[in-house]
Amino acid sequence: MSIEPVTRDALVERVVATVRAVGPGRVRVVVDGAPSTRPAALADALVDPLRTAGRAVARVHADDFLRPASVRWELGRHDPDAYLEDRLDLGALGREVLDRFAEEGRYLPTLWDAVRDRATRAPYVQAPEGAVLVLDGSLLLGRWLEHDVAVHLTVRPSSLARLTPADDRWTLPAFARYEEEMLPTAVADLVVHVDDLRHPALEVTRPRQ
Repeated sequence: MSIEPVTRDALVERVVATVRAVGPGRVRVVVDGAPSTRPAALADALVDPLRTAGRAVARVHADDFLRPASVRWELGRHDPDAYLEDRLDLGALGREVLDRFAEEGRYLPTLWDAVRDRATRAPYVQAPEGAVLVLDGSLLLGRWLEHDVAVHLTVRPSSLARLTPADDRWTLPAFARYEEEMLPTAVADLVVHVDDLRHPALEVTRPRQ
């Protein structure tokens, strides 16, 4: 295994090529990383190249599938274990987005408005055959969410602490638990090191000679 520097454009091309290798049917892509690694930015960057490749794209944000505040904050607003275990409605995200998209081509674009703390009541969206669903978020891998391609943006603990705003550093133990217990780097199809966000590096496993 080696870690090879890549440009942002080359990284996007690599992800798109991985999607194309899955086949012509509907494909579910998960881009996972701590908020400071900007998974949404990479997910957004995939949209136009995928469309240029002839694939319709459905964009979904995991943060639109939070649990109600009464559940998320039952143990307080700064509990790292609750941040890991209680923040996301993983059941709804799996059932109403990833599973339904694969089985029926339909998906729920949003579930919960965290600002107003109420359901969005969004209708289901029908995606065409061959569409690609791109989901971004944090703490998504190794948690029974079905997907076809997973990208994990990883950083060293010291880098994560440096990149995370001071007001959010209480979440760092949650990400440490996530790396240790859910093993996202083992689950992901593509692991991208982003200790320097300007210079990503792709983890490459070389075949045995």
